[in-house]
Amino acid sequence: MENQTVFTPPDDVNSLLQLSSPKKPDLYVIGLQEVKAAPLKFVTDLAFEDSWSHVFMNTLAPLGYIKVSSIRMQGLLLLFFSKLEHAPFIRDIQVTYTRTGLYGYWGNKGGVSIRLSFYGHMLCFLNCHLTAHMNYASQRVDDFEYILDAQTFDTKNTPRILDHKVVFWFGDLNFRIEDHGMLFVRNCITSQRFNLLWPKDQLTMMKQKEATLQKFEEGPLDFQPTYKFDLHSDDYDTSGKKRKPAWCDRILWRVKLKSSPTEEANEDGHNEEEPKKQLQEEHKDEFPLKLSQEYYTSKMEYGISDHKPVIGIFHLELKKMYETPLVQVSAEGEWSADFDALITYSLLQSFPSSAWDWIGLYKVGFKSVSDYITYTWVKDDQVSFSDQLFQVYVNKDEIPVLGGECVLCYYSSSLQCIVGISQPFKVIFYFYIFNPL
Repeated sequence: MENQTVFTPPDDVNSLLQLSSPKKPDLYVIGLQEVKAAPLKFVTDLAFEDSWSHVFMNTLAPLGYIKVSSIRMQGLLLLFFSKLEHAPFIRDIQVTYTRTGLYGYWGNKGGVSIRLSFYGHMLCFLNCHLTAHMNYASQRVDDFEYILDAQTFDTKNTPRILDHKVVFWFGDLNFRIEDHGMLFVRNCITSQRFNLLWPKDQLTMMKQKEATLQKFEEGPLDFQPTYKFDLHSDDYDTSGKKRKPAWCDRILWRVKLKSSPTEEANEDGHNEEEPKKQLQEEHKDEFPLKLSQEYYTSKMEYGISDHKPVIGIFHLELKKMYETPLVQVSAEGEWSADFDALITYSLLQSFPSSAWDWIGLYKVGFKSVSDYITYTWVKDDQVSFSDQLFQVYVNKDEIPVLGGECVLCYYSSSLQCIVGISQPFKVIFYFYIFNPL
């Protein structure tokens, strides 16, 4: 998981994505704040993909990742990437946003979120950019609680953020270091005695008295404060304002405990209470999900912003609630631009299929759902069906002349996601030479 306050993207994001690591993650969640949002640039990004999305897609697609979902609100951008193999098991995707800037009318501050089901477990990712400046710690908490209340999803079981089994909260949260003077703060940073600054970190202080914040965990701040730097430099602010360094950029998480009989009784009006630690011990084995943080640090080598990006690596252990895709899809026979082609698919489980469902033809290494070569409507182009199997055709004029290795993906319009992927297959390229003499 990456979090960064940025302006324009660098040419190389390999280090930011930890691509030199021998172990590649299954998911990437990337939260950006202050993405360059000049009016003309923002309108262009709405019509096409923004430059940051392009950089990450171009880097991750050749490695077998696709962009599953994204949402942007002015300078706030949230991207969710997955290995292709997991895509049919990422369902119920919804996105939303909340403005808190200028009394809720302006989107320079606020939160954007992506929620989804991952193998049956409901996850929510909330990227925030909260109110700035030292004296507004309480306002930042109020804005966060407002975002939690304001964001709702069209679903019965998880209509709000905190209803999800796992919530990640991250972004430029803008909490500062109180009381200590500049000299003391800088000496602690130089000597790497970061722990001396923790008690006066505003987020740490607010967690002691705000119940909502106490629900969230965070790893130790064993890295130097990520704000404020001179651009393209490791030097803290040398301008006339000389902002005091602070851990503005954070990644927190919350795992929702499974409801116990005691908790259900309490909801019915009983006053019996069970200590949280005991509850966790009693239910940790039967609740099929565990989350731990393996790594939490900043990346000092990136200097395109006055913030340094923060990275968190998490280990999510879960019991898969389902292991079979909703649809099995395959390419029939030989494919080339010389002949119409057939696709066969079957529904492995019942789901709300629609006349608006379609099957896309993609090059292996495609970037996102919209990165198809062509597509066919499953109902309009259907040529045969039985109780078990359905066939649709693809016009030869839509098949790439130059061929290559491809896959087919069945997209459900009601679920807003890919629900079936074929095995890779080759589209054959025929090269003819003809001499009539």
